[in-house]
Amino acid sequence: MSDIQTLHAGFAAKIDAVLNALELEGSLPPETNRSNVTVEPPRDPSHGDLATNAAMVLAKQAKTNPRALAEKIVEHLTREPDITEASIAGPGFINLRLSEQAWLRELEAIAALGEDYGRSQIGGGKTVNIEYVSANPTGPMHMGHCRGAVVGDALAGLLEFSGHKVIREYYVNDAGGQVDVLARSAHLRYREALGEDIGAIPEGLYPGDYLKPVGERLAQEFGAAYKDAPESDWLPLFRERAVAAMMDMIREDLSLLGIHHDLFSSEAKLQAAGKPEEAEAWLREHGFVYDGVLEAPKGKAPPEDWEPVELPLFRSTEFGDDQDRPIKKSNGAWTYFGADLAYHFQKAENADALIDIWGADHAGTVKRIKAAVAALTKGAGRDVPFDVKLVQMVNLVRNGEPVKMSKRAGTFVTLADVVNEVGKDVVRFTMLTRKPEAQMEFDFAKVVEASKDNPVFYLQYAHARIRSTLRKAGVEPSDAHLDRLGADELALVREAAQFPRVVEAAAKAREPHRIAFFLGDLAAAFHSFWNAGNDDPAKRIIQEDDAELTAARLFVAAQVGQVIRNGLGILGVEAVEEM
Repeated sequence: MSDIQTLHAGFAAKIDAVLNALELEGSLPPETNRSNVTVEPPRDPSHGDLATNAAMVLAKQAKTNPRALAEKIVEHLTREPDITEASIAGPGFINLRLSEQAWLRELEAIAALGEDYGRSQIGGGKTVNIEYVSANPTGPMHMGHCRGAVVGDALAGLLEFSGHKVIREYYVNDAGGQVDVLARSAHLRYREALGEDIGAIPEGLYPGDYLKPVGERLAQEFGAAYKDAPESDWLPLFRERAVAAMMDMIREDLSLLGIHHDLFSSEAKLQAAGKPEEAEAWLREHGFVYDGVLEAPKGKAPPEDWEPVELPLFRSTEFGDDQDRPIKKSNGAWTYFGADLAYHFQKAENADALIDIWGADHAGTVKRIKAAVAALTKGAGRDVPFDVKLVQMVNLVRNGEPVKMSKRAGTFVTLADVVNEVGKDVVRFTMLTRKPEAQMEFDFAKVVEASKDNPVFYLQYAHARIRSTLRKAGVEPSDAHLDRLGADELALVREAAQFPRVVEAAAKAREPHRIAFFLGDLAAAFHSFWNAGNDDPAKRIIQEDDAELTAARLFVAAQVGQVIRNGLGILGVEAVEEM
């Protein structure tokens, strides 16, 4: 990576150098903790270009009041040639105004760094395991899985762009009762492929036609060998074949979205390898699991057949849960929670941090699984941070009416159908136009609408406009006469120059939607810049009688386009050349 320093990183370094000087002067104690010092644009742009809270957060350590410390910081900052004004606001915030030359150098930095502009090393090469999608392998991907898939994949791209090593993992839930139902459903389709009239699909089996090809392949492979055989003869085999077929289908569906996982981990293999037993033994040894009686269901009378049963319980109440949780069922099978904690323990052996992307309907289990992972990893001498991001379902709307989905009834909307209808990039970017924990509506008409009310179109149109302008200009972009640029162009540069800071903030918060929000703002700024030329010909990018100004404005436009491409690249969206 280039050693060119971007504007925000450069001014953060300048603030740091000032604090070093204050330590040498004795105005700050040696090795002052600066972890909470920020350098970012003020909320109100009229206050300046950058602001720092350094005096506010360090005053207590310096045993002085914030304004007094701010005055000392400002005294040093005013010596910087790129700072035209440093002022103290309120109780001690410091606002900075920068020279035009500082912004023009940032414009040149965008050009010099190209596709690396905004790239960060804050990850320090640490490995982050992101588990996302992990849909039960019982059918094709449907739109209920789509949002979590995009959020997880965009987060992976964001963390890689900010200096992390990323493992993209899919956890295959192939050990539960649902895969036995899948095997029975496949056996029914197998009999159908052999010529049997199976009639209506029995209640409790998967009715979708997607299992017909599975049945046909089973018939070709085994003939009638298992047609009338007892279930015990064919269930394990049909389960293995059906799960493999479903995973092939799922991988194919995800590839339509540009999503490819590095690792597929099998729950069945995890259990066969004895990993849950290892986790239980370790937890028992360290006092986190004990044998106890599970409490009766709260808030209602227990069922008539309910009776207290002694089970191995995890002490999740010690970590804020409302009751201790069983890791095994009364029949000795692992609960989902029991298998899940063993899986996470295994993941933590090969990563410095774990992130799971879950549907919001799993919110109730977050606290206990985080508690279990904390107990396992910290107890094993490793502090592996574990974060769970919850994603709300997407409500589909077509022709103004909600689209109802039922996987059990076989009436769900597949991800493949939606991607084929509106396109990969539309689906991906739309899923990131709202915070993942917020409700989302996916209106088939609106997501392809050619208007500024459609954020996907508005952004792609900005990039296409830039590329079109560059093609027809007849003049190459050049930084030879950047001194010809005025306030409007510099305002656009200021907007684009936020990108490195936004990348780092988004990576730290694990929130890829911040990139989408930033790109929306940048696109709006560019369109405003463009539209100003419609009202005033002197503000148009291409000036027929002024090649120098045209080349300088084209240079600005080209770098805005570069930033848009870099941002879209993080999100896994292609920037279009024309529309």
